[in-house]
Amino acid sequence: MTNVNPPQIIILSLGFIAIFSFHSSLASSTPWVYLSKGSSMSVENYASDVLTSPDKTFTCGFYQVGTNAFSFSIWFTNSADKAVVWMANRDRPVNGRHSRVLLRRDGTLVLTDADGSIVWSTNTTFVGDKAQLLNTGNLVLKDSSGNITWQSFDSPTDTLLPLQPLNKKTRLISSKGNGAYSSGYYNFYFDNDNILKLMYDGPEISSLYWPNPELSIYGNSRTNYNSTRFAVLDEVGKFLGSDTMEFSATDLGSGIKRRLTMDYDGNLRLYSLNESNGSWKISWEAMQQQCNVSRLCGRNGICVYTPMPRCSCPPGYEKTNPNDWSEGCKPKFNQTCHHPEEVKFVELPHTDFYGFDIRTKTEFIPLESCRNLCMQICSCVAFTYRISGEQYCFLKSALYNGYTSPAFPATIYLKLPKNLETSPTSDPSYSVCGSGETEISVGSSGIFHSESKAKWVYLYSFALSIGAIEAFLFASGWCCLFRRDREPTSTEDGYRVMFSQFRRFTYSELKKATKKFREELGRGGSGAVYKGGLEDNRVVAVKKLGDVIQVEEEFRAEVSTFGRINHINLVRMWGFCSERNHRLLVYEYVENGSLDKHLFSNANSNQLLNWKERFGIALGTAKGLAYLHHECLEWVIHCDVKPENILLDSNLVPKIADFGLAKFSPERGRTGPELSRIRGTKGYMAPDWALNLPITAKVDVYSYGVVLLEIVQGIRLSNWVVVDGEEISELTRFLRMVKKKMEDEEEEWIENIVDPRLNGQFNKKQAVVMIKIGISCVEEDRSKRLTMDMVVESLLECADDPEFNTANVP
Repeated sequence: MTNVNPPQIIILSLGFIAIFSFHSSLASSTPWVYLSKGSSMSVENYASDVLTSPDKTFTCGFYQVGTNAFSFSIWFTNSADKAVVWMANRDRPVNGRHSRVLLRRDGTLVLTDADGSIVWSTNTTFVGDKAQLLNTGNLVLKDSSGNITWQSFDSPTDTLLPLQPLNKKTRLISSKGNGAYSSGYYNFYFDNDNILKLMYDGPEISSLYWPNPELSIYGNSRTNYNSTRFAVLDEVGKFLGSDTMEFSATDLGSGIKRRLTMDYDGNLRLYSLNESNGSWKISWEAMQQQCNVSRLCGRNGICVYTPMPRCSCPPGYEKTNPNDWSEGCKPKFNQTCHHPEEVKFVELPHTDFYGFDIRTKTEFIPLESCRNLCMQICSCVAFTYRISGEQYCFLKSALYNGYTSPAFPATIYLKLPKNLETSPTSDPSYSVCGSGETEISVGSSGIFHSESKAKWVYLYSFALSIGAIEAFLFASGWCCLFRRDREPTSTEDGYRVMFSQFRRFTYSELKKATKKFREELGRGGSGAVYKGGLEDNRVVAVKKLGDVIQVEEEFRAEVSTFGRINHINLVRMWGFCSERNHRLLVYEYVENGSLDKHLFSNANSNQLLNWKERFGIALGTAKGLAYLHHECLEWVIHCDVKPENILLDSNLVPKIADFGLAKFSPERGRTGPELSRIRGTKGYMAPDWALNLPITAKVDVYSYGVVLLEIVQGIRLSNWVVVDGEEISELTRFLRMVKKKMEDEEEEWIENIVDPRLNGQFNKKQAVVMIKIGISCVEEDRSKRLTMDMVVESLLECADDPEFNTANVP
């Protein structure tokens, strides 16, 4: 053996100590691939004691939720706000000292607090040899054979990840507020009728608010014939539920990280991650109008668009908690029974508090009688009076779910003490918005309430000023550096900002997808549509526009419109191409083509639409237009409604297409935007265009009326014919004939109107309603035309009519 002197031993020992220390520090700072039996993670080392998925997308460990408070959580590693997707102990955080997560020898994963008490555990009955975080964001326990014995996917909190199932035993529950992680009151779940719903389940009330509670299951395009109760979001951004609930991300496609979150504001939103900066973008949301969320502004609070959503207190009420709108408004008076002579009623037009009706009078009842009823009932705090064919009187025992909408055809009358001073006004957008109002803004994680606190205003103003100066200097330097290589006003840059939510295709990609534009699906004034197939096996329709100078306005209008809308009865857009002189739009492929091919063609008898299909198409098209006119935050006018622009999917569900002529305005109810030229198709254009009237949504109503009458009769009413030497449109001839038959009270007039190819197989009541609606829609005086929400309501009233004629009705 070689002799080693003492100095050498000391040097070698120090070397081994240094090497061991280096490896120890390296190991402590390296994320773990898995947690083995007997291993633990300490809260003191929460920055380093973490599990990561193999692809580094997700991280699992201790997440700080408050001062000296932590939760065992999973979050997106590279998200700017560390979007948390799962929490084991969201309602019982542990101490920032001496807490740990341990995979015990019995195979159970447990979370213990500082005192050693178990706060959470997997309660597994099978042995787990290791804990591992998968690329899907699923934390799993595996046995020695690699079988999963427990998984976090079975117990979601407020977020659903792609491939994570939602079933009858699971639900998404919102957090309580922006920055607060404990369980809130909004739920997304399968109800007992097998339908996916959004519900507010608070300490005072429970209220369903989505899908539309005023419609039936089928009116909401759902079905309850699904005992499985199963839903999933796939990897390309498409969600499908067993109740036929279906939606897709606006940036549908593979390779994008997503999450479906039940936000604390009560809206269910699908988010897509921009990996370049870690920010989240909303790619779908359940509630297009935030004010329709149940109890958004608390008890007695009113949500109103001005034009963004705002929470306000009605006259006679004030904010309960200056920092929290969920607590709503409190009365400035004692809520006791007053003598009828001691009360007054304050009128708030176009305003309602949904639910909590004491009594409903659907028969004819004058306003004064409705007022007297509320005055005589002590528990009545207000009444809603609505005139829609009949007079409706709703007495309110409590004021929840308040909202103001110009499209709401009713007025609420608040019951207040006569001696209480209130500001007289007839406009609710002013009467409810005062010093206590708070704007609701959309952020990456939902909405937040911006309170008027002066100390923050000055701080933010100063910071923004400095930021603006820096941004200006940076932009100036950048422009000076690259101005020679770029055009001063680049159209491509404009597209990059405006169309960022859609996938951008290259021209060569679409040329390959359409096999050099081989299979033409249709052709219009602005270009042709071709069938194509993407690399992810999706079948698409590619619209190739013509001369770029002529179609530039249509191109911008169509893409910018699709960036604002999302509805089952509107065709979906998936991407675009803007490359040199090429302008192409990529849509979902709708299998059954356009309505005109089924309605007017006799080439294939199999294409003939039966009555049930026709009624469904009429109703679905009306719903799509009603959404554009009344539900979008920005008022959208299609301007070219016709059978060629109504596509039918495999189930003959109608989808309105071709928004190249569409216009939108941020203020619904105003006369429409000034248009540079007449838009639409001859025969379907309202006389408003020729009369040079300000354009409103009533031009779409007129076009829909023509289409509706064509659906009933099965012939083109937009054509022109010669009658007694006079050239008139088929529509004019049709209207003269129908009105004469109705005036003469001919018993069989309806059988002579409905498409004879149906051989009498139609619903008489529905046919009469459709004809009357169509006639009202094509009135020359646009003030006499119905609105699209009124059309939907009228059609829904007879949608489930059991009467169905199998023979000519006498």
